[in-house]
Amino acid sequence: MSLISLSPSVLPARPGGSLQRGTYYVQTWGCQMNEEDSEQIALGLESIGFTPATSPREAHLVILNTCSVRKKPEDKAFSFLGELKMIKDARPDLVIGVAGCMAQVRADEIRKRAPHVDFVVGTAQVIRIPALVEEALQTRRFQKRLDLPERKGAIVTDVPQRAVGRQAKLKSFVPIQYGCDKFCTYCIVPATRGRERSRPTEDIVREVRGLVAQGTREITLLGQTVNSYGKGLEEGRVTFAQLLRILSGIPGLQRIRYTSPYPRDFKSDLIEAIRDVEPVMEHCHMPLQAGHDDLLRRMRRVYTVESYATILENLRAAVPDIGLTTDLIVGFPGETDEEFEGTLAAVRRFQFDGAFMFKYSPRPNTPGALMEQVDDKVASARLDELIRVQTEIQIARNEAQVGRTMEVMVEGPSPKNKALLQGYSRDFRMVHFPAREVEPGTLVAIRAVTAHKWGLMGEWE
Repeated sequence: MSLISLSPSVLPARPGGSLQRGTYYVQTWGCQMNEEDSEQIALGLESIGFTPATSPREAHLVILNTCSVRKKPEDKAFSFLGELKMIKDARPDLVIGVAGCMAQVRADEIRKRAPHVDFVVGTAQVIRIPALVEEALQTRRFQKRLDLPERKGAIVTDVPQRAVGRQAKLKSFVPIQYGCDKFCTYCIVPATRGRERSRPTEDIVREVRGLVAQGTREITLLGQTVNSYGKGLEEGRVTFAQLLRILSGIPGLQRIRYTSPYPRDFKSDLIEAIRDVEPVMEHCHMPLQAGHDDLLRRMRRVYTVESYATILENLRAAVPDIGLTTDLIVGFPGETDEEFEGTLAAVRRFQFDGAFMFKYSPRPNTPGALMEQVDDKVASARLDELIRVQTEIQIARNEAQVGRTMEVMVEGPSPKNKALLQGYSRDFRMVHFPAREVEPGTLVAIRAVTAHKWGLMGEWE
């Protein structure tokens, strides 16, 4: 998104030169947790009288919800801030806030590079944004709130307060866990989101019941390592598999998804829940990251290629039609040709249905950033090769579905062709099929007729 072509004159000044409650715009980068945080930000702003704008040029308040997992989204955020400066120069009453992971770890740099920002707020302080906006309206003094929950003894128990009065929608994200205790050498998440802590089970159940009452039919449970859910719960600890079974009993909830489990914590009770609990979808996104044990050790991933393989074998034995997707990193410090070939071999061996594939991006204050880096051209070439191999596998995996009848949840018309409806199968394949009069959220039987890289074209059964 670029604002450079916008004329500041199209942005009306507020009477008296001060910002009155008007419209807000939230720009989001990053993961599903950031998307959910942005929804929380919007609810907080609406609670003090703001209404949503359709674009940043129409807004009286702009919040950037940022990501730091890789350098590229940080660059986008700084570029966006530069473009917002042009607008604020013409309309000084515009309020700008920066939230999210980049705000958590680069607040001082944001202040230095973008002095037109009114406040910076970290990942655990989203609930404070309405108060920070009020402060900006009154004083115009720069504000910063970055506190993360303190570790008390062996665990952290504090979880963010949440607004749950959300607008009705078909699919909703529900965080069950915050932070991470894994400390992988490439990852900045423990610094940006703090130590791992689980939400109380009763809070999650209450939120999901409320969502279903408003029309939600599918939830995705969010956490950095969702299958370690329950750690730190003081009374009546519930495991992740038990949580899935509890939520499956909520009337009207048709589908439960989750992201992302950590291989070391993947136990047999979770496999049994995927196999036996009807609302739990037959899909698992489990990051592999690399396909060579030496790489995994340097990444501080506490599993081996063979232990990961055992999990996949057990999953496919219990649930033959399960969809399996993953994350992969190439160009990690010190990656040799042999280690990269190990990743290619693992991808060919495991036959993933899809993968998010990235070139390693050094993150400040992580051990990986201090290691010997791989030449950028070498890393780029390896990423191209990995994408080529995985794309061939992905297309072949989709072709193997042709002729199969799948349960698909209708989401609505295809954005590119209104003559088609679209939705996902239980194993997380996108399916397009001829439009009929049918309500979103309806579960329908669709037979796959052609395969594509993106998914399947189907027809009514």
